[in-house]
Amino acid sequence: MRRLIGALVAVWLAVLAVPGTAWAEEKKEVPLATRLAAKSHPAVQLLATTYSATLSVPTAEPNNAEVQRLAQETARRVLNGEIPRDDQSLYKYILEQFAADVDRFLKPSEPVRTVEAKVTGTCTGWWVTPDGYMVTGAHCVKPDAEELGRTFAKQALDQINKQDVAALIQSIAQEGQASSANVEIATRIVVNFNAKHLRIGETQQSTAVLQSVQGGGVDKTAKELPVEVVSAGESYPGKDVALLKVNGQQNLPTLELGNDDDVQVGDTLYIDGFPGTVTNNGSLSIDSKLQPTFTQGPYNAQRSTQGGVPYFQTQAPAYGGNSGGPVFSDSGRVVGILIAGLNDTDGQSAQNQQLVLPVSVVKEHLNGKNVKPVASTTTVSYNKALDSYFKRHYKRALPKFREVQALNPGHPYVNKYISDSQAAINAGKDETPSPIIVWVLIGGAVLVVVIIVVVLVSTLRRRSRRRPGPGGPGGPGGGFPPVPGSSAGGPGNPYGAPQPGLPVGGPMSGQPTYPGGPPPGPVGPPPQPPGGPGYQAPWPGAQ
Repeated sequence: MRRLIGALVAVWLAVLAVPGTAWAEEKKEVPLATRLAAKSHPAVQLLATTYSATLSVPTAEPNNAEVQRLAQETARRVLNGEIPRDDQSLYKYILEQFAADVDRFLKPSEPVRTVEAKVTGTCTGWWVTPDGYMVTGAHCVKPDAEELGRTFAKQALDQINKQDVAALIQSIAQEGQASSANVEIATRIVVNFNAKHLRIGETQQSTAVLQSVQGGGVDKTAKELPVEVVSAGESYPGKDVALLKVNGQQNLPTLELGNDDDVQVGDTLYIDGFPGTVTNNGSLSIDSKLQPTFTQGPYNAQRSTQGGVPYFQTQAPAYGGNSGGPVFSDSGRVVGILIAGLNDTDGQSAQNQQLVLPVSVVKEHLNGKNVKPVASTTTVSYNKALDSYFKRHYKRALPKFREVQALNPGHPYVNKYISDSQAAINAGKDETPSPIIVWVLIGGAVLVVVIIVVVLVSTLRRRSRRRPGPGGPGGPGGGFPPVPGSSAGGPGNPYGAPQPGLPVGGPMSGQPTYPGGPPPGPVGPPPQPPGGPGYQAPWPGAQ
């Protein structure tokens, strides 16, 4: 028996050692982040929300009573030697008082200036159903009114602010040339006043998905798909999540949702999206800068807001524009969405300190609208194709990629994978196992099972030889005496009696028979492979 087992093992090992079998060679592992990025990119989309409105800005007029009091206070400080007597020092002190409390010294007056304003903000969204439901951050489509006002003031009031600063500086320069420090303070006064007294007319809002072109990214040929805002939570520090819908869609690539406890402190997190540091960079080409950016970093800590909303902190790099984008675990499932960055003590954004809203809050929001995330057929086929592609099984990947192309002709990445797979096949780089190799591998697995069964049966038979049979040469009622050192029978069994399910003496078990002894007992049932609750089927999709 041992010779047979040894021969079978030797044959199988010899097959494994045949030159040219791809799986016998050591290959460089494709990085996990590379595989995750390839699978997530198709479902991650660039969102653009445009706000337009008519802005009204009053002219600033001095509050004479307060200005007179300030003049008297300034004179007193000069006499006391608290302020130098030169013009620039006096102007600086007065301007600093204005800047510290603009509304005390200035009041709105006529004429009211108007300007048509339009501002656009970008965020990241991602498909959760093949028919066009998308998740992003609430603040991406429902901004805070004050924040929107500041954005309008910053981007749309530039010309008015410049005119007002020039007028203020000119009034100062009547008595002396304004210093650069005083110009800076004057600018702060004007910008602050105009932002505070800005009146925004009825705001028009439109959100669109900038659909990626072939090869990824967005260019002038990219389509803008109008988006409906189905629902939106509260901006940070609230439950900052929104549900969007693009109508008329089918077979879109989607992302799978995981659970909060899929990750813990110390795990690596991955972020996919469109940071504004790239999309707003004028030195990069349009097609390259509008491709998703994939980053990674550690899960640092669990946090919560004063209102009790859970968040967790990560050092995965992200910037404005990444908001609303998916955050992944090592499994490739979404565990949260990127919402905000922490600020330092100076109010500046702290580098690589991001806050992520857990996926449980996202699920809660989706359930409230009866939207169930679904893995699309497109994504299932695409991910299987990628698994084969990264194993260099190009012949196996190619038909799956073509299946994706048929399901979703506008898929931004599949055409390149098709051409790359075909080129690799033509260049002789394909390492797809041949059917005979597959059967050899299966046969090897079967062989291992057979060896285990044979060894188990052989062991049980050897044990049975050391047990006496139910009768002996002494005739009925007789039996062999116990063998010194042998154990007694199990509970409820007579001493030395055969154990249930084990072979007993007889020709089939290899034990000698004795004339006049009892007939051989029944052969026990064959050993069964291990099973039970502890057994789990292989992970779905594993190859």
